[in-house]
Amino acid sequence: MDKKQTLDKNEGTVLLVEDDRSIRRGLFTTLSSLGFVAGEAESGEEALKRLRMVAYDAVLMDLNMPGMGGIEACRQVRKEYPHISILVVTVRDREEDKIEALDAGADDFITKPFKIGELAARIRSAVRRQRTPATTDKVIEVGVFSLIPERRLLTKSGEEIRLTPTEFELLSYLMTHAGHPVMHSKLLSAVWGPAYRGEREYLRTYILQLRRKLEDDPSNPIYLKTVNYIGYLFSDSAETDPAL
Repeated sequence: MDKKQTLDKNEGTVLLVEDDRSIRRGLFTTLSSLGFVAGEAESGEEALKRLRMVAYDAVLMDLNMPGMGGIEACRQVRKEYPHISILVVTVRDREEDKIEALDAGADDFITKPFKIGELAARIRSAVRRQRTPATTDKVIEVGVFSLIPERRLLTKSGEEIRLTPTEFELLSYLMTHAGHPVMHSKLLSAVWGPAYRGEREYLRTYILQLRRKLEDDPSNPIYLKTVNYIGYLFSDSAETDPAL
């Protein structure tokens, strides 16, 4: 088709990427009964084709698939569709696996087996981050940075920087509180939700991604600073405080 099809929005439109047909069909039936509009793909390659035809809010991606694995599929989806929400599902539960998935572009990491209620809540949270309209048209300006809520866009000295939905929410919160340390638990709750208050690896991974986009030298950040044992701080200072 020439134009990307847009599905009617209910709880959210979700593309289920799972090579096991029985699992995929079970998820399709369950999520549909909960008010989601679901689509299906049995591989990463097919998922990319589906995304070119239909405007989804979120992708639920299994990591263990033949052909293009889930991690590589996640990278490709994030590269081509920076504003879509990606949730990965896997039997792996090591912290290293979680970090690898988040670093590949995932917004959330769900370990099998999971309860349907938890899965639905996490999908709703991802859809909310993707859909949430700007609460204000006011541009947030801190030093050389301008965050434009209406366009969900960041500029640095006038140059555009593309952000994912989660990166935008995280940076928006930090810039709104610029100059003040924000606790880990407060950031996690504000961006991902109260259930994520202990997921420090989410913050570590996303702060690293933001530093790669914002800082001239990500290994020596001067804008997005770590406040030891507390959280993070956004500063417009060009001086590095050794305590941060």
